[in-house]
Amino acid sequence: MNAATQASLSSEQPDDKISPYSSFSFPNGQLVKNRIVKAAMEENLSNSELEPSDTLIQLYQTWSAGGAGLLLTGNVMVDARAMTGPGGVALERDTPLDRFIIWAKAAQSNNTKVWMQINHPGRQVYANMNGVVLAPSAVKVDLGKLSKLFGQPEAMSETQIEEVITRFGDTAVNAEHAGFNGVQIHAAHGYLVAQFLSPRVNQRTDQWGGDLTNRARLLMRIVDEVKARTNRDFAVSVKLNSADFQRGGFDEIDALSVVQMLAQKGIDMVELSGGSYEAPAMQGMTRDGRTLAREAYFLEFAREIAQQTAVPIMTTGGITQLTTVQQVLNDGVQLVGLATALAIRPDVPNHWQQHPNYQVPKPQVSWQNKSLQALAVMAMIKRNLHRIGRGKAPKFLMSPVLSLMNDQWRKMRLTKRYNQRQD
Repeated sequence: MNAATQASLSSEQPDDKISPYSSFSFPNGQLVKNRIVKAAMEENLSNSELEPSDTLIQLYQTWSAGGAGLLLTGNVMVDARAMTGPGGVALERDTPLDRFIIWAKAAQSNNTKVWMQINHPGRQVYANMNGVVLAPSAVKVDLGKLSKLFGQPEAMSETQIEEVITRFGDTAVNAEHAGFNGVQIHAAHGYLVAQFLSPRVNQRTDQWGGDLTNRARLLMRIVDEVKARTNRDFAVSVKLNSADFQRGGFDEIDALSVVQMLAQKGIDMVELSGGSYEAPAMQGMTRDGRTLAREAYFLEFAREIAQQTAVPIMTTGGITQLTTVQQVLNDGVQLVGLATALAIRPDVPNHWQQHPNYQVPKPQVSWQNKSLQALAVMAMIKRNLHRIGRGKAPKFLMSPVLSLMNDQWRKMRLTKRYNQRQD
């Protein structure tokens, strides 16, 4: 354990109640003003060149003013040929940085730190985007009748794996050059790195598959690449599934082992989430029979892992009340992520200081088809993000049907724009 980690841990005695508004120092010495983090959401607000749009920049300016200590961006792609969805941002080796510099400055305007979440979707690429669909093994996304929405992946070659590792490094270097304070490597929610970690998807028999050490090799190589090519004061963190919530998938025992591997790399933070497109546990839905609590549903896993590692732990998932934030901190987790709450009330960290009993309303969709339900919830969230980015007030109540229809129409338009760009 290095000195910075010891200092941050020594100030957190078990009998002390850590205020959500107390500062926190990461292992590399980077200081954030409070423990409330804006967690990543997929905004789909790029311009036609896959750079941050004015709307996206204004959205982060608003969140910065809202009082969170750290903002984690929505996932930025390391390969413009492989996007999680239309309207996404991509940052490659030769991408111009002008718009990214403006984005970083806007996000930092209230003594706020901003880390860029960097990602490769792997097999979770929509078929109509005609992108490069890669995976550790040629295992397609299984969404029943909706499976046709995604492309058929090809099993990656050694050359393709090495290229992806380099791409993560390129994106991190450019994020640092643009003025971001760190990166978060996305290894959750069923994207490429999580696919390598999952024994369900990773059926390889070479050095990249089999036991957990091999399945975690891609993540560890990416961490090494990013840390080797960036400065020490540039934070490097990982978003990791506590579990896939699918039988035979990546589980809590695996997660603890991977966190312990990351601790040896001197990582600055691990955010624990869970699920994938097949089992969107981040929205409270699973496919292995487990029922998740209404709020902070990854807290149990985060608490257990935080007790067994010196790596700072952050948990995100459905938090709408300051009392839940306090509970998370009392249980030894160092940082608390808000996502949907900040799409409904972008200034809720500031608002709670004056109104500590305020509870943020949540989008409500009760449909039998869980996949459609998840899509509707995401559509409602994104609709508010777009409103905030245009300087409008978010809506507490909106139609899930209309939101989903609008989102699908917008995706069609943005997909056409993307495909024209790629031609």
